[in-house]
Amino acid sequence: MKYCKDLKIVAAEYPSDGYVLLRLTDNEPLGEILGGQFVEIRVDGTADTFLRRPISVNYVDRKNNELHLLIQIVGDGTKQLSSLKAGDKLNVLFPLGNGFTQGKSGEKVLLVGGGVGIAPLLEYGKQLREAGATPVFLLGGRSKRNLLMLDRYSEIGEVYVTTEDGSLGEKGFVTQHSCLKTLCEAGSDIRISVCGPKPMMVAVARFAKANNIRCEVSLENMMACGLGACLCCVEKTVKGNVCVCKEGPVFNINDLTWQI
Repeated sequence: MKYCKDLKIVAAEYPSDGYVLLRLTDNEPLGEILGGQFVEIRVDGTADTFLRRPISVNYVDRKNNELHLLIQIVGDGTKQLSSLKAGDKLNVLFPLGNGFTQGKSGEKVLLVGGGVGIAPLLEYGKQLREAGATPVFLLGGRSKRNLLMLDRYSEIGEVYVTTEDGSLGEKGFVTQHSCLKTLCEAGSDIRISVCGPKPMMVAVARFAKANNIRCEVSLENMMACGLGACLCCVEKTVKGNVCVCKEGPVFNINDLTWQI
């Protein structure tokens, strides 16, 4: 079920320069939200932001009935969102899209994230663990300032880190991390879920394909409506063109036409 509600901001936190974490709540239970789904936010207060902004669900705190959104401040819309404070209201359309494959007891899942693409992996990792699966995180960023709330991820599963400048973890890209050889060795029963910049996702998809590992990616196409009406987010797949907001944002790599 989808909702369009004015959610109340419990807190606006700033985990690093250029990022804001909004904690939202409602008088009623938030309902089922799957790891990998997203929301569309109406940005009020400026004529330049008439289109809603798609934001991945970072975390769902069931105990306190809170929805957490980790937002990178990159333009007028996100800058406006970063100015909100506790007590303000935010109009949110949620939950949207199809999430990652649900976990099952005993399986191991490698969650690979880059930049702000690590955001939806926190809730997904939590749901995997609740299902009895073993989540392992491989998170990459340009520098350590781009890798946020690592302590939260480590509470859920094992965490491996890469940075391009070597300021934290191993230097390089996620596909170069030494853990891949161990985690994804021939015959290992593991699958991969990825979210981040497209070049990173393509690289991980190629690695998965070459090693015969099941893999799905969360696309970040421009999504203005979230309902498949505006056609801003069309992606070519083996089954034809589809709207990422409605048919995705999560896709099996075998359904995409990437040259992998």
